Amino acid sequence: MSETYYDPMDLPKFPEIGEEVPELAKKFFDYYGAVFAEGALSEREKALIALAVAHAVQCPYCIDAYTQACLEKGSNLKEMTEAVHVSVAIRGGASLAHGVQMRNVAKKISM
Repeated sequence: MSETYYDPMDLPKFPEIGEEVPELAKKFFDYYGAVFAEGALSEREKALIALAVAHAVQCPYCIDAYTQACLEKGSNLKEMTEAVHVSVAIRGGASLAHGVQMRNVAKKISM
């Protein structure tokens, strides 16, 4: 097995991030827990959204965690893959939309 920057064994260590500043960590983890609690959206729907966002921000730890969460909450591979494609479409569209900025700059320089 080759070593990588992202070690899957680091994911369970995430709570350690608050050891030096426990008051801030508690606030974050309380908020995080509230966000993912059942509400207008089900926990399953929130996990699918999180999986898509994890791909958009390219966080391998989040991808691992929310792949597992999606499966545990009853999503299937087809639904998960579709969520990833939604992320790709939004990220790709955002890149294309920024092309307008490129065109604006090119026009200014060309004047």
